[in-house]
Amino acid sequence: MKRKLPLVITFSIGVLLIISEFIPHKPFGTLSGELEEWFLIISGFAIILGQLSLFKVNLFKVRFKQKDWQFSIVTLISFVIMVGFGLLWGTENSSGIFGNGSSIIQLIGDKPFDYLFHNVYQHLQATMFSLLAFFIASAAYRAFIGRTIESNLLLIAAVLVMLGNTTLGGFLTSWLPESLKFLHLPELKQFIMTYPTTAGQRAIMIGTGLGIIGSSLRIILGIERSYLGGK
Repeated sequence: MKRKLPLVITFSIGVLLIISEFIPHKPFGTLSGELEEWFLIISGFAIILGQLSLFKVNLFKVRFKQKDWQFSIVTLISFVIMVGFGLLWGTENSSGIFGNGSSIIQLIGDKPFDYLFHNVYQHLQATMFSLLAFFIASAAYRAFIGRTIESNLLLIAAVLVMLGNTTLGGFLTSWLPESLKFLHLPELKQFIMTYPTTAGQRAIMIGTGLGIIGSSLRIILGIERSYLGGK
C-alpha cells in the first residue's frame, strides 16, 4: 500500500494535468494553477528538508573526520551565519525577528544578510565562473581537434564565429568587393549564428521535448519508480 498509493496519486495528477491542457473549462481550467500553487508549497518544505540534510551530512563529516572534512566546517559556519542573519534581521524586502536592523544598516550600509550576499557570495560566484572558463577552453580544444569530418566542421565554424566577433575578422576580409559581401567574416558569423546554429538548437529542443514526454509517461504509468526510492 505504501508503494501503490504514490503511484495512484502520480497517475491521477498526471492524467488530470494532461486533460487540463486540452479542456479550458471548469474545473480543468483552474486545476493547473491550483496544482502549481501546491507544488510551490511542497517545494518550500523540500527546500527546508534539503537544508537540514545538508547540515546533517556536513556535521557527520566533521564529526567522523571524513575526507576533506575541513571544507565542511566552512560550509557549516557559512550556513549558520547566513540563516542566522536572515532570521534575525531579515533580507532586503522582509524584516527579521529583530526588525530591519536600522543601526546595523547605518554602520555597514546594508542588512547583514544582504551585505554578505553582495560582498562575499557574489564575488565567490564570479570567481567560480571565471575558473570554469579554463575548463571550457580545455574542452573546446579537445573538441576542435580535427579527427573526423564533424570535428573539422565544428573547428571551421568555431574559427569563423570567433573571428567574426572581432575587429580583426572584419579587417581581414574588408578588401573583398561588395559583390562578395557574403564572404566577409562578420557576415559569415551572422549566417552561421542565424541558420545552422538556430536549426541545431531547435533540433535539440525538439529532442529534449520528446525526452520529457517519454520520461513523463514512464512516471505517470508507473514504469519509472525511482522517486519512490527504488532503482
